[in-house]
Amino acid sequence: MASKTSKKSKTVTKKTATKSPARKRAKPATKAATKPTAKKIDERIKDLGDWRGKMLAKVRQIIKEADPEIVEEWKWVKPTNPGVPVWSHNGIICTGEAYKDKVKLTFAKGAALKDPARLFNSSLDGNVRRAIDIRESDKINEAALRNLIREAIALNFTGLAARRRARK
Repeated sequence: MASKTSKKSKTVTKKTATKSPARKRAKPATKAATKPTAKKIDERIKDLGDWRGKMLAKVRQIIKEADPEIVEEWKWVKPTNPGVPVWSHNGIICTGEAYKDKVKLTFAKGAALKDPARLFNSSLDGNVRRAIDIRESDKINEAALRNLIREAIALNFTGLAARRRARK
């Protein structure tokens, strides 16, 4: 809001702010964007159609076994990327991406997790994330992966408790 005063007439004129029209929510770009997350992940597994699809399905099963309450999400859709499956429980646990030669599980807070089975084999120099690259001939240590998932969930809850205490 601005106001002007004329020295001669000492009248005040005011400009009133005009409201911009309410923005409409963008519609999903594709029909796939409206599908439930589980169906998107199922579709991604099917579309891969090779060992990577089978591996992503196996990893998904292990994650759900580790925590039946885990939330599946589909994030980071771009014109050049159909999106990424994300598993969360009180924060992101990990993502699952398929590349030409590997399936990559990236743990959002992997650097803070204990990894006695040494599953992490990628992104080891980062300060926050850690990743597991699974190649076609690799076997998954299912028990160790379940433990890693559970530890990541516990870390998310520990962080929440600390944030709540800090606010008080």
